[in-house]
Amino acid sequence: MTVLRKLPFYIQVLCLALIFPAASAAERKKWETLSDCQYVAKEHNDGDSFRVKCSSREFVLRLYYVDAPEVSVRGNAERVREQSDHFGVMSEDIPEAGLKARDAVREILKKPFIVQTRWAVAGGRSAESRYYGMVEIEGKRLVEILVGEGLARTKGRVVNLPTGEKSSEYLQKLRALEGDAKKHRKGIWAHTTQ
Repeated sequence: MTVLRKLPFYIQVLCLALIFPAASAAERKKWETLSDCQYVAKEHNDGDSFRVKCSSREFVLRLYYVDAPEVSVRGNAERVREQSDHFGVMSEDIPEAGLKARDAVREILKKPFIVQTRWAVAGGRSAESRYYGMVEIEGKRLVEILVGEGLARTKGRVVNLPTGEKSSEYLQKLRALEGDAKKHRKGIWAHTTQ
């Protein structure tokens, strides 16, 4: 700070303005754990993106690591084709699988759960911001349940976990769960031609 004192005032202000936003951006990269969260039923909820309420905060959460089948083909034709190819099913099967994933999430999250987030903004077509995060319920991660039951595929944004586990290691675990779901024809894999 002694160097700043030697600079003209307006340059000091500019330097501080450049330093402090960087610090607040770094702060947002830290994981925050929100407990006693509740699922909030809304029309646009699906298997990998849904509204939650944690204490007084209510927001749309987008799960890291997974992509659940789309609930609707309308406006999602490219994604539906991509999911259809991945799962080896007809495009017409995707919305039904999407509804099953959405309903499973709603059922699984009837009890209070934990959300871990870094408040990273997840894109989307909605005017409302969505934030990436992980959900844990009764000691289990929701993404593992979804992939293991054939209700989502391993795809999407990945990060090192709050536990310190590397994303590459966690991806291997999820891919193994997805392989087992496919092998045992769970969820959407029951209709696969692969």
